[in-house]
Amino acid sequence: MSRFITFEGPEGSGKTTQIKLLQQALLDQGHALLFTREPGGTSIGEQVRDVLHDLQNTAMLPSTEALLYCAARAQLVGQVLRPAMEQGTIVISDRYATSTMAYQGYGHGLDLEALESLIQFATDGLMPDLIIYLDLLVTHGLERKQRDRDQGTGEWTRMDEQKVAFHQRVRRGYLAMAAAAPEQWLVIDATQSIEAIHEMIVQRVVSML
Repeated sequence: MSRFITFEGPEGSGKTTQIKLLQQALLDQGHALLFTREPGGTSIGEQVRDVLHDLQNTAMLPSTEALLYCAARAQLVGQVLRPAMEQGTIVISDRYATSTMAYQGYGHGLDLEALESLIQFATDGLMPDLIIYLDLLVTHGLERKQRDRDQGTGEWTRMDEQKVAFHQRVRRGYLAMAAAAPEQWLVIDATQSIEAIHEMIVQRVVSML
């Protein structure tokens, strides 16, 4: 049976590590698996990602951001996600539609209802079965990202350059969405050990499968 699982979280929350661990756990169990990311996941989407993340694009408007993210998402859904799920593949995505609601909606203050309509159009109604949200204080997450950047092991994007207050609004948005749909979300304290977080994720995913 196909399932669609997405990972969300503030910058530096450890999504990449936990996605890799979950992928390996599911592969070890013999599941057919597809991993993708947002923005990206297709040739067109990766080009859009470059534009969105380019540190030189400081003049980009929040509305432009939202439209570009959803454009990349529409391509991903039509070209990759739906075909994979029709074949019974489990899909794991590093970010999805809730990122647009959190960053462009709660973070930048764009109209949430308008964003929901835009997302509905871009995804044709495809929503995750499970959203795994790794929660972390904004300052801690940004410190992690900065440390990775200094060590040359992490990506530092235009979104990372936003002020702390912006990232705090994003986090509050994530928590508000999770509270409104607890059956769809798994919220985990990302300050716990990697092993403890992985165990909680695997338990929830296996029970869902």
